[in-house]
Amino acid sequence: MQATTKLIHSIPVDELTGAIAVPIYQTSTFEQEAPGVNKGFDYSRSNNPTRKTLENLVAELEHGEFGLAFASGLAAIDAVVKLLESGDEIVAVDDIYGGAFRLFEKVYKKFGINVTYVDTTKVEEVFNAITPKTKLIWLETPTNPTLKISDITAIAKLAKQQNILLCVDNTFATPVLQNPLDLGADIVVHSATKYLGGHSDVIAGVVVTKTKELGEQIKFYQNACGNILGPFDSFLLIRGIETLHLRVKEHSRNALAVATFLESHPAVDKVFYPGLKSHPQHELAAAQQKAFGGVVSFTLKNDTEEAAAAFVTSTSLFKLAESLGGVKSLLCHPAQMTHKSIPADKRRANGVNDSLIRLSVGLEDANDLINDLKQTFETLENQNSKLKNQKTAA
Repeated sequence: MQATTKLIHSIPVDELTGAIAVPIYQTSTFEQEAPGVNKGFDYSRSNNPTRKTLENLVAELEHGEFGLAFASGLAAIDAVVKLLESGDEIVAVDDIYGGAFRLFEKVYKKFGINVTYVDTTKVEEVFNAITPKTKLIWLETPTNPTLKISDITAIAKLAKQQNILLCVDNTFATPVLQNPLDLGADIVVHSATKYLGGHSDVIAGVVVTKTKELGEQIKFYQNACGNILGPFDSFLLIRGIETLHLRVKEHSRNALAVATFLESHPAVDKVFYPGLKSHPQHELAAAQQKAFGGVVSFTLKNDTEEAAAAFVTSTSLFKLAESLGGVKSLLCHPAQMTHKSIPADKRRANGVNDSLIRLSVGLEDANDLINDLKQTFETLENQNSKLKNQKTAA
């Protein structure tokens, strides 16, 4: 059975009513037959039928044994880090999402959990960073926002040799394009706000584990700390996932067209997209993923925050906003938005230059999106020409 068919029919019909759509069990508590005797649900923080359906669905999508849904992507990351103890260490990708960096550095560092950031595209750097205290390797692949690709299989083998957990943030690739658990990872996380939801209308996070035992450990923290996803948001996420395969394929097709256009434009310095043959890990991405996703980043030859700010406030179809993965195309300036919490010198060292712009390529017609970018470049070029002429005349 093909993955699209399997996904659609893995969403169960409601046994009680025959409802095709998953019901929203908007209840805080459940009647018990006797103290401690129930139908599998007693309190919605601990378990809820709508959320449980979602958790089973994401586990199946990622080929895992246990799925858990959280109130945000950061809540999902937080639950994974709670597996560690004071004195443990994490080896993490250097080009890391700003929110994860903030969580590691501003929250968990003061509890004695230290993080070493390395270029995970080089397996030897991961190996060299490991110490006897290393308990977790943290990957994003592709990374946010420079789209670096790490070899999950090679790093998984290294992690297993050292008895270290490997967690992969699979938000950008989605389960449609990449399944890290099949490649040897122990845990997968998603900001489900992005492609899993797909419509910019829900904040959510998910964790999927390779083993039931590991899932039950994270389940304990989900229940004990209470960062759960509510039933209505769980319903929205299920509804979004129903069209995931179709959306991701079109996102990828549009993104490749946009990246190809940008690579040929004279005002662009570098384009970051693993689907381009110029990408340093293009061959690895082609082997590890089924397609290349919907995010494209690029830097301008005028490498200033001012130039980037002018660009991101001049587009028409691309809307300036945080987040990504929705039906509508978005763009952002990471230096001033998503990665502002990372010190400027560290951010630049990891390739997030002052002029870097991240595009979340949506489901509009690709030619319309390219024309929007083309017109933006032309408008800014004309404005700059006028300013130069005015200065010359003065």
